[in-house]
Amino acid sequence: MVLGKVVGTVWATRKDEELVGMKLQIVKHLDLQYRVKDTFVVAVDTVQAGVGDVVLVCSGSSARQTAQTKNKPVDAVIMAVVDKLDVAD
Repeated sequence: MVLGKVVGTVWATRKDEELVGMKLQIVKHLDLQYRVKDTFVVAVDTVQAGVGDVVLVCSGSSARQTAQTKNKPVDAVIMAVVDKLDVAD
């Protein structure tokens, strides 16, 4: 899993029919101090996250394990909106 911040939305009017109805979000990776990194991923949003939300992203074959993405051509999925991090120093 990767900690990230939703920074935008991908609009694709023409896409594989297995992806119709799925919201695609651009997520930039974060470090533990919530600093945005240069890396990003486009992920299917299964939890109604919005721009500015801190989220957990799962990728690879595990991304196809949610009810919405099961057996779909998906490599990354937003599976949680993060409320708080508790990090020991």
